[in-house]
Amino acid sequence: MSNRVLTKSKISITPKVKYEEYLLINGKRQVLVERVNDGSIIKRFDKTPLPEKATDVICPHFLELKWAYGCPFDCSWCYLKGTFRFRPEGIKPAFKPLEKIKSHVEAFLEQVDTPEILNTGEIADSLMKEDKISPFSKFIISMFQRQNIHKVLFVTKSTNIKNLLEISSKGQVIISFSLNAIPAAEKWEKKAPPVSKRLEAASKLYQAGYEVRIRIDPIVPIDNWQRYYLQLIDKIFSKFKPSRITLGTLRGLQSTLNGTKDHSWVHFLKEKSNWGKKIDFTTRYNLYKTIMKHLRENLSYSEVALCKETMAMWGKLGMDWQNIRCNCIW
Repeated sequence: MSNRVLTKSKISITPKVKYEEYLLINGKRQVLVERVNDGSIIKRFDKTPLPEKATDVICPHFLELKWAYGCPFDCSWCYLKGTFRFRPEGIKPAFKPLEKIKSHVEAFLEQVDTPEILNTGEIADSLMKEDKISPFSKFIISMFQRQNIHKVLFVTKSTNIKNLLEISSKGQVIISFSLNAIPAAEKWEKKAPPVSKRLEAASKLYQAGYEVRIRIDPIVPIDNWQRYYLQLIDKIFSKFKPSRITLGTLRGLQSTLNGTKDHSWVHFLKEKSNWGKKIDFTTRYNLYKTIMKHLRENLSYSEVALCKETMAMWGKLGMDWQNIRCNCIW
């Protein structure tokens, strides 16, 4: 690995890629990227330990592309309220220097041969810098377009897709929209675009040739939840067929509960896991079972995974967690 000079960068030395041997969720061992340089831009998300107990959550580790912090939508249950509780700005969006992002991403793309998905939406909404002079989407996708090994993942509730629609080469990009039942979104996702507008944006990107995934998370057992969540599923499939759907139910880390001002959703949380409090097991099971049965029997769709869900729940649903294919991975 050479320390070449980047001709258009203030950083003269190529950032170093650090590797580690990991025990994967499927029981295999593999040498993978742990971080680039200090990990401030690219780092593997490994905060969820491998599951040992029935109450441990399943979450395969993935690479974060930490280009920014925060989110403009201020959803009541957002875990960023806990993650950034010590920042004076709270969850107000903040962006990192483009030159630093560029040097770290270029080093990764040039040096790493094992295919990876880099998630730009773990600690930020991936489309929160699209109104600026230099939109992040065009900046980052232009780098991924030059190779065919790695992909960049956008995770968003935004409908600001103008720049994405202007990009011609889409093969190295995955777009994942977070959706919810309309009553839940109207009550707890007040600053985010309406669900109908998010779905319209997702459909446009699908028609433009992007791979589009859907996250329905957090599912909340509101009154008449069966009606509203099945309506959401039907609306999605009336527009397009997602490449993957990841389901997750309402949960709250203690840091999130401490950081949020709106506690109107907390009463749903009855059970503990190693990833915070959850809705009780039986209710969660009924939520998942109902939605997955509808997908399978009425829409012949089975590309479904669970997010931050326990080993016991995967087993109860008859799903193989060791071969998980969820939102943030291949």
